[in-house]
Order: sequence, then C-alpha cells, then structure tokens
Amino acid sequence: MLANLRERNRTLRKGDTMSVISRFAALLDAHTTPLSVSAHCDLPCGVYDPAQARIEAQSVKAIMEKYHASQDPDFRVRATLIKEERCELVKHHLWVLWTDYFKLEHLKAFPNLHDLFWMATKSAGDAKKTNDVVVAERLLSEIDAIAEIFWETKK
Repeated sequence: MLANLRERNRTLRKGDTMSVISRFAALLDAHTTPLSVSAHCDLPCGVYDPAQARIEAQSVKAIMEKYHASQDPDFRVRATLIKEERCELVKHHLWVLWTDYFKLEHLKAFPNLHDLFWMATKSAGDAKKTNDVVVAERLLSEIDAIAEIFWETKK
C-alpha cells in the first residue's frame, strides 16, 4: 500500500499539484487495517505538568514587583499588559491540566481538586486586575497544591 502511494507520487507530472489533504486522504484510503490506540490523556502521559502554570505565575509575581519598583509610567503600562497576558497563560495551562489530564478517578481520590482549580483560576483572574503581590503569592500556593496532587497521581 505504501509502495503504491510512493509510485503514485512519482508519476505526478511536474505541473500537477496535489493538496496535503488529498495526500492524507490517499494515505487513509491505502490504510485498510484499523489502527487503535489508547492513552490516559490526549497524548501519552508526560506532556502535562503544573510547572507550566507555575512558571507563568512566577512571571506574574515578578512583574508585579518590578511594577512597584518603577516610577516610569510607560514601563508600568507595558508591565501591566505583559502581566495580563501571563495571567491568561496561567489560566490556559491550568485548564488544560484540569480538562485533559485529570480524570474522574482523580476527583474521587482528591475531592478538593475541583475547588483547587476553581480557586487557582479565580486567583489568576484576580491577578489580572491588580498589582498586589499577595494575590500572586496566593496563586503560586494554589498551583503548588494542585502540583502536589498531580504528582501523587503519577506514582
């Protein structure tokens, strides 16, 4: 089947074009044996890690500290914009972890997991609205609590 596909590609004249989708469809047509795979997550485990959210949250805290250390109004505007982007990334990484990694059995084993995610994403939203370092520290501690459970599930 793969040999047929290769031969078909070789016979295409220089002026002929075949879209990527057409090539993919041809490959699927040539593949007659069903392929079945299974994984706990979207990809085999190992791609998810609460460290991604934590790194962004650490950036949020550092930006808040730099904001307070500066009197330059232009710097403060840029810092605020970057901080808001980082807060969105924290929320993104938390939600990917929550929706793609954690499963019902984790929620049963750790009944506070839902509340932890809710509080952490709310804290990330709160951090967008303020430059209060205490909010960033709370966010980091909530991410740490999630990370602790995450690593428990990996044992």
